[in-house]
Amino acid sequence: MRRKRQANLLTEVELEFMTELWALGEGSVRDVLNRLPPERNLAYTSGATILRILQQKGFVDSRKEGKTLVYVPLLEKNKYQSHSLQNLSRTLFDDTPASLVAHLVGDTRLTALDLEHIRALVDERLRNDGDADGS
Repeated sequence: MRRKRQANLLTEVELEFMTELWALGEGSVRDVLNRLPPERNLAYTSGATILRILQQKGFVDSRKEGKTLVYVPLLEKNKYQSHSLQNLSRTLFDDTPASLVAHLVGDTRLTALDLEHIRALVDERLRNDGDADGS
């Protein structure tokens, strides 16, 4: 059961490729490789293998354009972010989102501006929830 849940998460290199595909909207192996930092220096065949794995896992689809395969994300970035945060909350913070947020807010690398932005987001959410309740 745990294995199946983990299958919905991307590996580090898969996430790297998905991030570039999300930015592109769609792209070939070469398009994705060209967006990676030069020090990555991945072979074309390695890039093709990663995208093929992403397709087998159902994260992307492809279509043929001439001799080139063009890959398209099937999963929206924000949906994957939400799924990943829920998994993080479940596995590291005892399924308590407030613990996750408390840990984040306690990070000393956050600036006062970051904290003000977080406060504004929380205030907006509380106002919207209040509006939905008829308050």
